[in-house]
Amino acid sequence: MQGGTKRILLVTGLSGAGKSTVLKTLEDLGWEAVDNFPVRLARPLLDLPPADAQSEADMPLALGFDSRTRGFEPAKLIAEIKELQKRPDLEIMTLFVDCAGAEIERRYAETRRRHPLAQDRPAIDGIAQERTLMLPLRDWSDLVIDTSRMSASDLQAEIRNRFRLPDGRMTISLVSFGFSRGVPPNADLIFDLRFLQNPHWIADLRPLTGLDTAVGEYVAADPAFDGAIERISDLLLYLLPLYEAQGKAYVTIGFGCTGGRHRSVFVTEKFSALLREEGYAPSVNHRNLHTRPVDALEWQGNQARPMYND
Repeated sequence: MQGGTKRILLVTGLSGAGKSTVLKTLEDLGWEAVDNFPVRLARPLLDLPPADAQSEADMPLALGFDSRTRGFEPAKLIAEIKELQKRPDLEIMTLFVDCAGAEIERRYAETRRRHPLAQDRPAIDGIAQERTLMLPLRDWSDLVIDTSRMSASDLQAEIRNRFRLPDGRMTISLVSFGFSRGVPPNADLIFDLRFLQNPHWIADLRPLTGLDTAVGEYVAADPAFDGAIERISDLLLYLLPLYEAQGKAYVTIGFGCTGGRHRSVFVTEKFSALLREEGYAPSVNHRNLHTRPVDALEWQGNQARPMYND
């Protein structure tokens, strides 16, 4: 971006596709983010001098809008954006967040919210109506991200990869997960911890998680634990500076066990502390921490099913 050029990202898309997650992630990355912003007001907003010229003049701006935004008319919006793009002091890009109708319907059912265009009808009717309404913007947008197969964490990682500010340090994300519930699709490195003894088969530990001291002590007592942790630590501390030197913006490191509630959680927390000691600032996501323990899933990680210990 040339000096003196204001970077602006217009974020739109289908309701329920993930626009709010995109804007929140951009805000975490150092962008100034405003949701439900009428694009017709962008010109007077951009003409205002920043409150603090040093801190805000170069801060990129993300403006979110969708079919609920006041005065929403796709043809007029596109014309207004084209006019703004003629300004030499602005670098404007439009991002459209899309998603399959069945997945949006599932999300609305899960949250028990009503679709904004179907207050008294099935959500799928509103989804279809909105898709037709938004089609001109989708076709015209510079970038389309389809979140149909993405979790919120996956979408956050995608946004961080694409819109991380150039002067920021590499972002490291640690995720614990259960192999029985699928591997994180965005992980750069994955460590399989299923060789460690499994607290699930200990009656007193089974309802606990890797955040509990008793579980951590049990996992750490495995004879293989110290050697494995030492070797993984050496590998990570060797690789991370190399990734950063190559300009990699975002690194996701996954730690998996069978169910994702015990071993992977404990080890992820351990590496979070280790990396912080080394000067990094990793984020942590325990993907399956609150899932229900299921014997059949845990059995997948064992050649023979153990008996419960009292």
